[in-house]
Parts: sequence; C-alpha cells; structure tokens
Amino acid sequence: MSLARRLALTDWARRTGGLIFEDDYDSEYRYSGRPISSLQGLDQNDSVIFAGSFSKVLFPSLRLGYLVVPPGLIDKFAAARYIMDRHSAVIDQAILCDFITGGHFGRHIRRMRELYASRLSVLRESVQRKLGSFLTIPETEAGMNTVGWLANGLNAEAVARAAAERNVEVIPINRFALQEQPPEGLLLGFGAVDDRELLRGVEDLATVLEICARKPHRLVHNSGA
Repeated sequence: MSLARRLALTDWARRTGGLIFEDDYDSEYRYSGRPISSLQGLDQNDSVIFAGSFSKVLFPSLRLGYLVVPPGLIDKFAAARYIMDRHSAVIDQAILCDFITGGHFGRHIRRMRELYASRLSVLRESVQRKLGSFLTIPETEAGMNTVGWLANGLNAEAVARAAAERNVEVIPINRFALQEQPPEGLLLGFGAVDDRELLRGVEDLATVLEICARKPHRLVHNSGA
C-alpha cells in the first residue's frame, strides 16, 4: 500500500475506534524504491496490532513469530498466549536471540534479498518474453509474490486449473476478494522456486495460456460475502 493509503487506513481506525491487524511477514524483502513505514510505525492512536514471523524469513520449522500490540491489550494477549500453549520453546528463542544480536540475521536478510530480487528479475524477463501478449506483471518492489494481470478474455480460474495439470501453481486473484470482482489475474510466487523451475513454469504457463486463449471460458464470479 502507498503511504497515502496507509495514512488513510490509520485515520479510519482513529475515527471508528477500529483495530488493524498488520501481517508484515515479508517487508524485509524490498528490491527497489524507498522503504515505507509500517502501519504500526505510522499509528499514533494504539490501533494497530503488528505481526511478524521468523518462519517466513528463516525457515518454516522454526515456528516462531511475534506480535507488537497496543499497551492496553498486552495483558489480554499475554493471557491468551498462556492459555494456548504457555510459551514457545525457550531454547529456540535463545538461539534466535544470539543469531540476531550476532549480526547473522541481518546478513541472511541481505543475502536472501539479493537472491529473491534475482528470481523476480528472471520471472519478469521470461514472462515478458514468453507471455507478453497474455500476461502483464506490474512493477514489484517487495515481497515474494507478484500479480500477473491476464489479457481480456482469459479466465483466471480456467487458467489455474489447466496450469495445475502441468504442475504449475498459480492462484486466481478473485479468491482474495469478498465482494468487488477484481480484474482477471494470477498470484505468482517466486521466492521458493529456483531459476530453472521458474523458466520451466513460464514455458508450461505459456502453453496453457495459448490453449485457453483459443477456447472461450465462462467467467466465474464470486457471489460476495
């Protein structure tokens, strides 16, 4: 979200007394542009609950995350955490603490940022070369996923089903919408896929899109919730 939209959202929370849950698990991976402050950093009214996860930026089996909550909610969240499972493994937390204070976490983030930026570049270039008439990827400044907008007449659900038959996983954007129907598009992940698999996936997706472009598909719309 742009800075203007973030400020508008925190203003909404202030006016309505609402709470914002900010899931910020991959903000460390920014490839271009100036970093934008988190909602929690912009908030001056204690209306943002900030969540992060080391499982995403280190490895999934670590199972460690964290919350930054408004002062008035600390006791409630601590009580809920105690009821759930007392606490996470102490030894894992102690090792992670040493890993961070020793500077290893910062070096890991810088190394992975370069790797993911390279994979994003491979994906963008191969999509432009192979899928330019079917799929458009906008400028992507951060994260481990990007959106690909489909050309008119292509249905994301039909494309996703056909791609799955070729072991290519793409997710239609409309699955993330509750009411308004977004344009036809696909969520494309690149963080966990090496260059060879990215190129293979784009090749197979090109075949799928060519087939789908020749066959009319009834557009599938969400009914809203």
